Amino acid sequence: MNDFLSPLGIEATNPGGYDGTWIRTDGEVIQSHSPATGQAIGGVTMCGRVEYERVMQAAIDAQRRWREVPAPIRGEYVRKIGLAFREMKEPLGAIVTAECGKIYQEGLGEIQECVDIADFAVGLSRQLYGLTMPSERSQHSMRETWHPLGTIGVITAFNFPAAVWAWNAMVSLVCGNAQIWKPSLKTPLTAIAMTKVAAKVLEEDGFGALIGLIIGSDDEVGSAMLDDKRLPLISATGSTRMGRIVGERVGKRLGRSLLELGGNNAIIVMDDADLDLAVRGIVFGAVGTAGQRCTTTRRILVHESIAADLEQRLVDAYKTVSIGNPLSEDTLMGPLIDKDAVTMFQNAVAAAREQGGEVLTGGDVHPMFGDEAGGHYVQPTIVRARHDMPIVHEETFAPILYVIPIQDVEQAIEWQNDVPQGLSSSIFTLNARHAERFLSAVGSDCGIANVNIGTSGAEIGGAFGGEKDTGGGRESGSDSWKAYMRRQTSTVNWGTELPLAQGIQFGS
Repeated sequence: MNDFLSPLGIEATNPGGYDGTWIRTDGEVIQSHSPATGQAIGGVTMCGRVEYERVMQAAIDAQRRWREVPAPIRGEYVRKIGLAFREMKEPLGAIVTAECGKIYQEGLGEIQECVDIADFAVGLSRQLYGLTMPSERSQHSMRETWHPLGTIGVITAFNFPAAVWAWNAMVSLVCGNAQIWKPSLKTPLTAIAMTKVAAKVLEEDGFGALIGLIIGSDDEVGSAMLDDKRLPLISATGSTRMGRIVGERVGKRLGRSLLELGGNNAIIVMDDADLDLAVRGIVFGAVGTAGQRCTTTRRILVHESIAADLEQRLVDAYKTVSIGNPLSEDTLMGPLIDKDAVTMFQNAVAAAREQGGEVLTGGDVHPMFGDEAGGHYVQPTIVRARHDMPIVHEETFAPILYVIPIQDVEQAIEWQNDVPQGLSSSIFTLNARHAERFLSAVGSDCGIANVNIGTSGAEIGGAFGGEKDTGGGRESGSDSWKAYMRRQTSTVNWGTELPLAQGIQFGS
């Protein structure tokens, strides 16, 4: 076992469920493997329907008590959870890196997001504001208030195995809910570690079941969550294909879905752009997390007059990207998550070539791939492409960047929007008219639109999410807390008469 696992209480084989206590079963043991070495890090005992029901009922029971705790007091619990994340930031960041392959600085950054959203939620606990409004009836008052939904389901992907859960759970907790977490089977140890750290705070007062954990298959656990009417909200992060299944199943029972799905994010680079700034933003957006972010930069729409210059700058920059062990301080890009991801990368590069694209750099597995370390390494790749190439319109979860020349800002915006996904977008320009057009109603159709920064690196203060095939969900900051609550409109008659709305007369 690695040294950083011990402070987190990670064992050789770990229980796969938590309902206020850790649930050990005799189910199948799955191994979590390091994408950097291919070696097993630790095992997890899978849960099934019996364990799911146990976790679900415990969450419901705990939430019935939790909803009566005043919101600012709920915020105090979340404040302590945030402090616990701070104290364990280094080992938590290390397990994120070891299990999903992102470099250590990104692993630390992910845990910092957990700290930040806890801080945000603490302030929010005193700001769950409703409204009052005038009534048209004499001696009547009207108001809107917000109440907890109950218990929500959270389904997360491998690429942000800690932060996405925290985005949901910290806000949901101050809103008065319990949650059940089904993490990716590719990163179960991170989920166990995060739950252990947070549970120490809640267990002291018998509230551990508020952060239920259930590690199991889609057929056993995922299916149960989607069809369970006791979960009024399912927050799911993953592929668009997965999101369609979630949306349909949950919608069929008239439940709510909060979907954070795929992205095919573009950066527009105009002829007046600061190219030094643009290159830095592009490289981080395209290479960070080995291209395995939903906000990864996948397309560059560059003005034709500077396309050759930008291409050369990017090729030169890519040659300086150090690839290797993500726990090493010198590494800028780690491995892909597994062999299937490498195959997907290879198929996409082959399709780009077949469709007329020209690989400018990269395009193959890295020399470290399949060596004695067994890591899933590929070369960050730049392809000179055309907008009409079908592969350009697909999301490939890998470090492949398509560079496409454009004639003007109108064409750039049109082509940026002409893909099914609508998550993040950016423009590099020093022209205020270009920037404001990009941000206007006729500009970017994405949920995130940036000027002179890249497509990655969202802050927790703003609502995160996208449109179209990205699912329309919003998590984290702003007023996204409303997704975790139900709205109630109340009218109080404090007079002695019973006038009806709209002046209706009914009887004498």
